[in-house]
Amino acid sequence: MVIQTFHDLTTELINVLEDQAFAERDDKIERVIQLIDQRDELLSQIKPPFTGVEQQLGRATMLLNQQVDRLLMLQKQEIQRDIQEINKKKQSSNKYTNPYENLSIDGMFYDKRN
Repeated sequence: MVIQTFHDLTTELINVLEDQAFAERDDKIERVIQLIDQRDELLSQIKPPFTGVEQQLGRATMLLNQQVDRLLMLQKQEIQRDIQEINKKKQSSNKYTNPYENLSIDGMFYDKRN
């Protein structure tokens, strides 16, 4: 049953997104991508007519998809926050290593007398 497999993959995806035990974020992202790809393949195989059980499973999966969307958005925000933090550190480091790089010269005095 394709819908059951799709539902199981969605549940596993939620568990991976909620799991804080992943040591490396890259490993977690890689696993999420694998699950999304597997779900994408199954999605093309889901075709009507559906039995009553498949309809109920489909409704439950739709609710789980909303939770997946929310968790993916949180993951994206976390990554964006880390990128902004890295950029701030980089700017701060550049100011420390070369403090005279961005000096303004608009207040320069020019003497016209010869």
